[in-house]
Amino acid sequence: MHEDLMNRTPSSAPYVLGTTDAEHERLQRQAGCLAPFTERLFRDAGITAGERVLDVGSGVGDVALLAARLVGPTGEVVGMDRDGVALAKARMRAAAAGLNNIRFVEADIATSLSGAQFDAVVGRLILQFFPDPVAALRSLVVAVRPGGVVVFQESNWASFLAQSAHLPLRSLCGSLIFDAFRRSGARTDMDLALFRGFQEVGLPPPELRLETPIGWDLETRRWVDDLFRSVHPRFEELGISGASVGDLSTLAERLEAELDATQSYAACIGLVGAWSRKPIP
Repeated sequence: MHEDLMNRTPSSAPYVLGTTDAEHERLQRQAGCLAPFTERLFRDAGITAGERVLDVGSGVGDVALLAARLVGPTGEVVGMDRDGVALAKARMRAAAAGLNNIRFVEADIATSLSGAQFDAVVGRLILQFFPDPVAALRSLVVAVRPGGVVVFQESNWASFLAQSAHLPLRSLCGSLIFDAFRRSGARTDMDLALFRGFQEVGLPPPELRLETPIGWDLETRRWVDDLFRSVHPRFEELGISGASVGDLSTLAERLEAELDATQSYAACIGLVGAWSRKPIP
């Protein structure tokens, strides 16, 4: 599910989605569904032209590319991740897009950040994979100038499952994915974790919003099948049986047929967004 490859600490559990080329491609497809929601969140949080932004867990670069367009040529985006392969792809994508205001750094936030360097720190679908999201937030706040903004967008499984409850096969796939995330150690209660965590690290109570992308377009329709195939290889080691889903080779067709038969839209993961400004002493 994670939109950008997670920036893990050494003590974190194995990343449930892996780091394959196929997963990197899936992340880019997913980004197309989520981009309008993330851009609106960043704009409402006050990210604007000329600012210096840190993108945490940048992976193949989708959030960094979005932020770079918001801050423009007078601003700068630094994308940070521990996966050098993903970052190499991000650099190529930035060059192809003609964005010269991004640089990508292979680093760990636990050892790399110090001093107030940024006007904003952002991340999408990232904190949920840290063993201690609050500790990660605390490390990041150090790098934000007083008055700067902290903005994160994380998953909300309850909203996705509610929007899929009338679709038995889609709901089953979603429930199995959710269980895989939970058993792998990923946080599945990020709404409260963000609200409490921001305050625990000394930020004001964050502004919050919850949105669930729904639609009939190709990428929204295929999202569940796409994510299920990324998670499925981990089922056995996590003690999960996927037998109830049936033949994986026909899953995409059956999910599509279910939407057609019910004349239904599809849903992506729910997105809980939170932002707050670092107090000025």
